[in-house]
Amino acid sequence: MCGIAGAMRWPDGGPLTDRLTKTLAHRGPDGQGRYDHGDVHLGHRRLSIIDLSETGAQPMVAGGLALTYNGELYNAPELRAELESAGVRFRGTSDTEVLLEAWRRWGTGCLPRLRGMFAFAVFDERTGDLTLARDQLGIKPLFLVRRGGGLVFASELKALSTELTDLHVDDAAMIASLLYYWVPDARCAFREAEKLPPGSWLRMRRDGKIDRGRFWSIRDVAAEAAEAPFPDLAAVVEDSTRKHLLSDVPVATFLSGGLDSSYLTALAAKHQPGISAYTIGFRAEDAKFEAMPDDLRYARQVAARFGVDLHEIEIAPQVLDLLPRMTYHLDEPIGDPAAINTFLICGAAREAGVKVMLSGMGADELFAGYRKHLANLLALRYQRVPGSIRRSVESIVDRMPVATAKRGYRTVRFAKRFLSFAELPEETAFRRSYTMYDRAELAGLLDPDLAPMVDEVLTEHADTYQDNRLNDFVNRMCLADARLFLPGLNLAYTDRSSMAASTEVRVPFVDVEVVKAAFAIPGNRKIVRRQGKAALKEAATATLPREIVYRPKGLFSAPLRAWMSRDLAPLMREVVNDGVLVRSGFLRQDALRRLVEEDASGQQDRSKHLWHILTLEYWYRSATSQGAS
Repeated sequence: MCGIAGAMRWPDGGPLTDRLTKTLAHRGPDGQGRYDHGDVHLGHRRLSIIDLSETGAQPMVAGGLALTYNGELYNAPELRAELESAGVRFRGTSDTEVLLEAWRRWGTGCLPRLRGMFAFAVFDERTGDLTLARDQLGIKPLFLVRRGGGLVFASELKALSTELTDLHVDDAAMIASLLYYWVPDARCAFREAEKLPPGSWLRMRRDGKIDRGRFWSIRDVAAEAAEAPFPDLAAVVEDSTRKHLLSDVPVATFLSGGLDSSYLTALAAKHQPGISAYTIGFRAEDAKFEAMPDDLRYARQVAARFGVDLHEIEIAPQVLDLLPRMTYHLDEPIGDPAAINTFLICGAAREAGVKVMLSGMGADELFAGYRKHLANLLALRYQRVPGSIRRSVESIVDRMPVATAKRGYRTVRFAKRFLSFAELPEETAFRRSYTMYDRAELAGLLDPDLAPMVDEVLTEHADTYQDNRLNDFVNRMCLADARLFLPGLNLAYTDRSSMAASTEVRVPFVDVEVVKAAFAIPGNRKIVRRQGKAALKEAATATLPREIVYRPKGLFSAPLRAWMSRDLAPLMREVVNDGVLVRSGFLRQDALRRLVEEDASGQQDRSKHLWHILTLEYWYRSATSQGAS
């Protein structure tokens, strides 16, 4: 896992590449390098995971090819064996060298063969072509700017925005971030920058012309998998977990005590006995106020059963200090406090000498494990309830508080959330079940001139949701999550937060073979009665005790209501009264003040909305202070 950067046909490209690479130093504290060939410059920061010797150093140059690469190939041993049988001789044992030789032999044809997470740039000295590529599911990021026939790229947007001070904030991306509390992968926070789409490549030729291609499409994979037989899911997940343990340094796991992390930890312990795991807890008063479940006892139970060395971290963070720090590292406005958890866990692991962590990320999206999946199914039944009964229920729930001065009520929060979308059409209901505002609320929060952009953002969601060939409602939701929620939020904050602590996080559920298996499972096997993730739970029962498999779902989140009502209340007042978003006219002060009042009264839970507005405020301050507008 590393940081990559570079430039082609760009003024002052060599020194620029050095500066970009320096900004990425946290991604690779173990080494650095630069390659130059005419007007092509490649930079690299190394986090040594496989082949710790100099034979794994980058940029790697051999036989007229130069490669700067960020990622891991979990099928590198199989690819190496195939290449060796064709006569290739390797100098070292790194997967970087495997990728370089695979590219030499197959070009872009190697990309569908790669099983792992990656973003890389390869330059061919013979043809003068520079090619960028990104993994199938968007696990690893790659940002780029094209201008005047030139190109510059980096693993993180902050590297580009720090150096290219004439970038302009994209209002539509900010509006999208308000809606979702993250920026969709198809958009970028600066208008002139872009993200290379998952499963695609981009080539700049010697003359500056651009070619693009797509080598993998989850939309097509899902449609093909729907016709496949029911898979041996336990075998697929175990194979993926085993492959993700490939490393020359210690590997540990996240262990929340929930199904996904417990399943991976148990499987990892089977192949690496005594493996370490890290879990978090919160201050007792914060957990009580948020009505959070006691996940620690489940994590301890799993650790004891499988001989895992468990490290417990209590999170009582200095939120006022962490907020600007996390905003810097997250690159774009991302309002999920789980990023803080990831950063603190990875920091603790790094201090203990651990560079690699396994996470259960992706299982909820692929196997229908979120409450929204079940809620949208229940909404179909709710729509058949007589209107008079529905109106009575809605009136009662509307009057109930989500919190008192001493504690919150999760059930009431869920009920209010459910009723906000339960009678809407399919795509609109699904969007509303996990986003922050309906159209009127979002438009009412913004400068009226921005209303057309609100419709543009909502249309993008509808287009993505409806772009499928699936007849299965549950799998349509899972596909939308895998295209929107997973790369836009969960993979994005996981990459940025972990790399900020110089730690690599691997996600065995976000694997091309697991994805194929997931979409071969019909929706009525993913949600059975009121049990989400039913097929994965069935697979896990051979490994985990039933009390872990079928425990109530926990949340990898944070006690936001406690933070907003205590630690962050003064800062929120400052943002409402004199924040840059209000002063610039982007947000309407009266609408923002109303959100604060609704949250303070306990009638509505606006803590997530307000937390994200704080992250957006800090991000926008930083973006505009760097010269962007």
